[in-house]
Amino acid sequence: WQRKFLGGRGLAARFYYDEISNDIKPLSSDNKLIFFTGPLTGTPGPATTKIGLAAKSPETRQYLCSNGGGFFGPHLKKSGYDGLIIEGKADTPVYILVEDNQIKIEKGGNLWGKTTKEVNKKLKEKVGREDQILSCGPAAENRVRLSCIQIGERSIGRGGAGAVMASKNLKAIAVKGTGEIAVNEPNKFKEVMKDAISYVRKSKANHTKYGTAQYTAIMNELGCYPTRNFQTGVFDGIDTITAEYMKENFFVKNQACFRCPVACSQLCEVKEGNFKGAKSDPEYESIGTLGAVCGVSDFAAIIKANEICDELGIDTMSVGVIIGFAMELFERGYITKKDTGGLELKFGNGVAMVNMIEKIAKREDIGDLLAEGMLGIAEKMPKMQRYMMHVKGLPLAAYDPRGFYGNALTYGTSSRGACHNVGGWSIRDELLSDKYDRFAVEGKGKLIKSIQDTRGYIDSLGICTVVRSGYGFTDKPQGKVLEYLTGYDFTPELMTIGERIYTLERLIINREGRFRKDDMIPERLRTEKMPEGQAKGHVVSDEIYNTMLDEYYEVRGWDMDGRPTKERLYELSLDNILT
Repeated sequence: WQRKFLGGRGLAARFYYDEISNDIKPLSSDNKLIFFTGPLTGTPGPATTKIGLAAKSPETRQYLCSNGGGFFGPHLKKSGYDGLIIEGKADTPVYILVEDNQIKIEKGGNLWGKTTKEVNKKLKEKVGREDQILSCGPAAENRVRLSCIQIGERSIGRGGAGAVMASKNLKAIAVKGTGEIAVNEPNKFKEVMKDAISYVRKSKANHTKYGTAQYTAIMNELGCYPTRNFQTGVFDGIDTITAEYMKENFFVKNQACFRCPVACSQLCEVKEGNFKGAKSDPEYESIGTLGAVCGVSDFAAIIKANEICDELGIDTMSVGVIIGFAMELFERGYITKKDTGGLELKFGNGVAMVNMIEKIAKREDIGDLLAEGMLGIAEKMPKMQRYMMHVKGLPLAAYDPRGFYGNALTYGTSSRGACHNVGGWSIRDELLSDKYDRFAVEGKGKLIKSIQDTRGYIDSLGICTVVRSGYGFTDKPQGKVLEYLTGYDFTPELMTIGERIYTLERLIINREGRFRKDDMIPERLRTEKMPEGQAKGHVVSDEIYNTMLDEYYEVRGWDMDGRPTKERLYELSLDNILT
C-alpha cells in the first residue's frame, strides 16, 4: 500500500475505502478517525510537519480528507507509529498519551468543557510543547458540524473532524517521541536536505515576512476577493486588512511548524480597543472569510474571531462564510434580531460577527441552526439556497471563480467539497503568471487535473505544500530525496500516485452518492455577473462551467457523470480494489 499510496492523505484514503462503509453515520461510534504521517514526516528536511486525516464528515456527510502541521505528526513518527486509527467510543471522556512505543488511554473528565488552549496548558507538562497536542474544543463537544481539531495554534480545519473526535469522548491526543526515523542513505539525504532548506529560505522570503496574508491585496486588486457573501469581488475596506497593515499594527512574531525555515505564521496581538489582548495568527483564508466575506474591515475583530475559533475549535473558513450568508439574510429581512438574539447581524459589524461565532459554538439562537453547516441549513431553509456558497456542503474558500475560471473546477471537483487546496490551487497559473488566460475555458480541465494530482502526492509525503519546490516536487517531479530516504525511487511515479489517490477518493464519493450533479458550483457564481473590478461582467455560466467539466472528466478518464472508467482504473492499478 505504501508503494501505491505513499502515506498521509493517500494511505488514509485507502484505509477509509475498506473500513468506512456507506451506512456509517458521521457522529456514530462506527465512524473512524484515520491519521497517517507520510514518509518524509519528521525527517531532517524543510517543513516535514504534516499528518493526514480521513473520516466521514459531519459537515458534508461524505468522505473527508484533511491535514495538520505543528509538531504532532513528527513526534508520532518518532514514537514508532506511522499512524493511528481511532474507532469506537469511550464510556467517559478520555485523552490518549503516546510516548515512545507506548499508548495509554487516560481519564479526561477534567479536560471536558475546556478550550483547546486550556487543554494544552494541562497536558503540556507531559509532552513538552503545545503543538504536540491534538485536541477538540467546546464546539466539538456540542457537535457543531464545522468544529475542527487543533494542533497548538495550527488546525486540522475543514469538515467537522472535531465533532467526530468529541463523539468518541476523546478530548485530546498528546504525543512525545524521542526515537530516530530510519533513513536508507543518511549522509546523502542530509546533503540534499541542506540544499532544500537553503532554497526554501531564499525563495519564500515573502512568506516569512507576511505569511499567506500577502495574497489579500493581490486578490482584491484582481477583482476576485469574495466580499459580502460573494456579492462582489472587490472589498472597499481592503486597506485595513492587508498584510502590510497587519504587520505594521498588530504583528508580534513569526511562528514555525516542525523544521520549517519559512515560519509563515504571523502571531498578532490587539493592543487597544474592544478586543485588546486578543492574540492569534490569522491566515489569508481566515482574513478573507472573517473579513471581506462578512464585510468586516476591523482587523482587531478578525484577530479576535480567529482566536475564538482556535480556542472553541471551529473552522474559520466555514464559520466565516456561514456568517456571511446569515448577514445577507439579515440585510434582506429573512431573519431578524429575534433570530440572532439581539445581534445587529449586518455586513461590517465585527462585534456581531465575533458574538455570532460564540453563539454557533454554544448552539444559541440561530447559532443552533448555523452550527448544522450548509447542508443542515438547506434542509431547514430550502428557499435560501441561492445565497448559500458551498459545494457538497463545504463552504467556499476566499477566492471568487468569476475572476479566474479554473477556480470553478477547483471548487466543483474537489473530493472533499469546495476546497482550494485539495481541488487545485490555480492562482499561480491563472493569476500570477502569463501561462493561462484566466477567463479562458479551454485547457482548464487539464490544468486543474494536473494541480490536483500534484497536491495528491504532496499531501501523502508529509511535507507542507509551501516548500515543495525545494524538494523538486512539482508537476514534473525530480531529485533523489525519496530514493535516499527509502531505497526506492518513487520520483518517476509521483504524478501517477497522485492521480491514483485522487481517483480513489472519487471512487469513495461515488460510492457515497456524489456525481456530476454534486460537482456544480453555487447558483450565484453561475448567474450573477461580477459587478465591479477587473473581473467586471464575468460569470461562470452553466455553458462555460459544463464545457470545462466535460474536458476535466475526459482528461481524467471518467464518464460524463463523473465515474472513473474501468479502463482508467486498470491503468492506475485500482481495478483490484473493486473486486
